[in-house]
Amino acid sequence: MNSESSKFLSTKNVVYLSILTALLVVLNLLSTVFKIITNVNLTLIPIVLGGLMLGFKGGLILGAISGVMTFMFGVTGVDPFTNFLFTSHPVLTFLVCVVKTSLAGFLGGLVYDAIKGKNTLVATFVSSAIVPVVNTGVFILGALTMYDSISVLAQAQGTDVMYFLIIVCAGVNFLIEFAVNLVVAPAIHTVVRVLEKSAFKNR
Repeated sequence: MNSESSKFLSTKNVVYLSILTALLVVLNLLSTVFKIITNVNLTLIPIVLGGLMLGFKGGLILGAISGVMTFMFGVTGVDPFTNFLFTSHPVLTFLVCVVKTSLAGFLGGLVYDAIKGKNTLVATFVSSAIVPVVNTGVFILGALTMYDSISVLAQAQGTDVMYFLIIVCAGVNFLIEFAVNLVVAPAIHTVVRVLEKSAFKNR
């Protein structure tokens, strides 16, 4: 194991990753029970935190876990929309579920690391904004690879495919996720700063 890997797998980081994974699992499970307006993805919050606290590797890991859970909800029928896509395109559905949140977490952490040296609050806001944008953008692009299945759903709604994806599927969800992330960004920034100071004192 090289020094970079051992640094990432430090006791502190493993504890943070475990806590954020537990929060991610709880929010994923709650989202299947309490659906506000539609299936708003509150799991983006711990993914953002992972990128801020653990870097792009943490964001990537938490994003991948979230994507796998979404896929499993689809396979088991808990998530009807994902289940519908899975029945026709199992591999593509898996890739879309995992890639969208993994890439979102990865880029969120990468951008935070690139900006935090200049201003950590700005870095937090930018990272918090990028995660839902990437998550939604990759979802739309990925869904277009399953055009035949999406078109069936769009026709049932009396709309075309792009309107269905951008407005019906992503519209309200994206706006709420984006707003929630920006609203909680200052709190996230405070948490990260406190943890960083605590870790520095304990060195």
